[in-house]
Amino acid sequence: MVSELSLSKNVCVIGAGPSGLVAARELRKEGHRVVVLEQKHDVGGQWLYEPNVEKEDCLGRNKFLEVHSSIYESLRLVSPREIMGYTDFPFLVKKGRDMRRFPGHRELWLYLKDFSDHFGLREMIRFNTRVEYVGMLDYGEFKEDLKWVVKSREQNNGKKEIEEVFDAVVVATGHYSHPRMPTIKGMDTWKRKQMHSHIYRVPEPFRNEVVVVVGNSLSGQDISMELVQVAKEVHLSAKSLEITPGLSKVISNRENLHLRSQIEFLEEDGRVVFADGSQIIADTILYCTGYTYTFPFLDTKGIVSVEDGRVGPLYEHTFPPSLAPSLSFIGIPRKIIGFPFFESQAKWIAQLLSGKRRLPSWDEMILAIKEFYQSRDASATPKHNTHDIADFEAKLHELEKGLVIIKGLVIIKVL
Repeated sequence: MVSELSLSKNVCVIGAGPSGLVAARELRKEGHRVVVLEQKHDVGGQWLYEPNVEKEDCLGRNKFLEVHSSIYESLRLVSPREIMGYTDFPFLVKKGRDMRRFPGHRELWLYLKDFSDHFGLREMIRFNTRVEYVGMLDYGEFKEDLKWVVKSREQNNGKKEIEEVFDAVVVATGHYSHPRMPTIKGMDTWKRKQMHSHIYRVPEPFRNEVVVVVGNSLSGQDISMELVQVAKEVHLSAKSLEITPGLSKVISNRENLHLRSQIEFLEEDGRVVFADGSQIIADTILYCTGYTYTFPFLDTKGIVSVEDGRVGPLYEHTFPPSLAPSLSFIGIPRKIIGFPFFESQAKWIAQLLSGKRRLPSWDEMILAIKEFYQSRDASATPKHNTHDIADFEAKLHELEKGLVIIKGLVIIKVL
């Protein structure tokens, strides 16, 4: 019989964004001792807006990024507030704040601050602390005894390094920070300004410029609609030229916004040559090409890797079978209703660590992962879309029935 004390673990949560905060709460509810390491000065993760981006590499090539948030000033939520909150802490309208159903990003950050304060989470968080190394301590035959060495550095204390040992580590660092860059002939020799949307904040620096926006996802189209207000010309370049009704209206009213095929190559003199043979001379290329997963601090001896946007092997996008449950990831999936999903993952992890739940065997988890990969391959899903759970419209349809269904985890009533 296992004693109650042995079920209480020392757990390190990396990141105090939406997934890290709810992880800390659920872990503490299960009696675990929790330390949250957060590299910024406050809670919020991606939702902690950072206006000063001059210190960041324009194309995000550094191992450790200086700027975590990729949010631009005018960004608003594309999901209604009714489905954005945690299940027991609704994202309610508050008098004197942004009361819109689709509020701006600051309102969601304030909600996360409210959540943190309501549940007393700040006492578990070390701010201005960057995690530089997470590795296994004496990984051997019995993974139940596995512990983790975590090395972190306090940014405001002479950059002092701290080394600690934990029973478990929860990685909750998000995936909308590290740029996913295309490969275009001539990128390395093109002499003019190139940057990723990770550090785009406001349109003013592009006044009177000729700007090529690469990628017509929601951010690419949204930023293009902002840039046409100040830029001399905006050329939106993408493989597919399907656009939203809002952008279509802007195009019909603006002569300085043009749809372009994808870029074929770049010339040193500033020319941008498109696949259809047309070309322009541009001042700036802005890459709205999405983000990739990266864990520069994590050393698993090759057990967990990132290959073309696929983090694996992970059972239900959460646990590497050979290291579970002492190592887990929250927030890997995309195209989900995030906060309730993170909450369900956090409950699962916390209860596994306390012994209330059990994972399938290693063989069963590996088989499930292989079957999942095979289903993705059969549907011709690119590897970098492995963690896309569902289309937004399909998820909203589920929510209309009052359920968020998370395969293999839990069913949460949210409406």
